[in-house]
Amino acid sequence: MERQAPDKIDYLVHEDQMVRMERVIKRLWILCIMIFIALVATNAGWIYYESQFITEEVTQDVDTGNGAAYVAGIGDIHGTDQTDGETESS
Repeated sequence: MERQAPDKIDYLVHEDQMVRMERVIKRLWILCIMIFIALVATNAGWIYYESQFITEEVTQDVDTGNGAAYVAGIGDIHGTDQTDGETESS
């Protein structure tokens, strides 16, 4: 099989295709810039959203009278409660 020489392309057709490709490339650049801006905006939005939930550590002294008491992270108090000489277990 012999290779055939490519057909000649008219200069005006070639220039028309090049102008069309330049427009497509320009549109793709605009799309890339818009996607980058959207990425930055969504990340800024998530940072703002997450910054609303700042946690604070609170310490509190507990006087149990006799023995030690500890407070679990869910709000339960384990120890004894003493009121007017009576002792209650929780």
